[in-house]
Amino acid sequence: MSEFQKIGVIGGGAWGTALAQTLAVAGRDVTLWAFENDCVWAINEQHENTMYLPGVKLHNRISATSEIANLGAMDAVLSVAPAQHTRKILERFAPHVKDGMPIVLCSKGIEISTGKFMSQVLEDVLPQAIPAVLAGPSFAIDVAKGMPAAVTLACEHKVVADKLLSAVAAPTFRPYLADDVLGAEIGGAVKNVLAIVCGIVLGKELGRSAHAAIIARGFAEMTRLGTALGCNPETLTGLCGLGDLVLTCSSEQSRNMSCGLALGRGQSLSEIMAARNSVTEGVATAPVLKDMANRLKVDMPICTAMADILSGDLDVDTAITSLMSREHRPES
Repeated sequence: MSEFQKIGVIGGGAWGTALAQTLAVAGRDVTLWAFENDCVWAINEQHENTMYLPGVKLHNRISATSEIANLGAMDAVLSVAPAQHTRKILERFAPHVKDGMPIVLCSKGIEISTGKFMSQVLEDVLPQAIPAVLAGPSFAIDVAKGMPAAVTLACEHKVVADKLLSAVAAPTFRPYLADDVLGAEIGGAVKNVLAIVCGIVLGKELGRSAHAAIIARGFAEMTRLGTALGCNPETLTGLCGLGDLVLTCSSEQSRNMSCGLALGRGQSLSEIMAARNSVTEGVATAPVLKDMANRLKVDMPICTAMADILSGDLDVDTAITSLMSREHRPES
């Protein structure tokens, strides 16, 4: 198998653009597909994604396109579309995908309509592709500016995994290999919901002790879910699980945590979402996660409470009282 030199990126948002920049810095030839024509024009003519990642000068190895068919000639493709749009976009890409093409899933979430993770969506739409997952503690702006970051790259196909690692690794972007694809996805989905909870805690000024407790007990919920789904619990102790959880729950740069902060300070969910042009995946993931926990009989009280808050079935103060008054039990 030859080296992966030509890499496609599906999704012209901040994270897709940041990954395209990293790939270009690593010496790859990058074609980025974006839905918005204005975004494509700005990247090609101004070498900047003025819509989603303003202020970052983009590498001249990046070219943008509005024709997803152009990605069919790539050696590998990174799928960075929002989770709730991934199926539709992969279906659009399907006629152009050759057998054995590696598709690296970089979106974090669970599909609302089916309750499936992105690797399962990929299996439905493109069974001929080789799936991989890229996940870990990495804000788009940090990665785009070349600040150090480390992530998990999960792929069951060893030869493809090694080729992908060589393709995406850059001087300031360090991937670690794993073979637990679904395990790498679980952390990214659950941490988005927990980040909203952490934001509420800090927005209501409940203190750093409560914030730390949510991270620790939230990680226990994440691990229980992963175990129930047959994943390796060690995967979740790595960058794609615990690492991503700590970052997303500890910074207002996180769209999910900033949503929680606003909720904790008294704003309504509709007000928060109306003011945003980017996706807050935890809002969509929370109800699916609640249903999954109920179906699998996994105890996830924090994530369940968050889903009930977002749906309007529970107010924040009642949720806090309920969580603090649960029956006492061993920690593990």
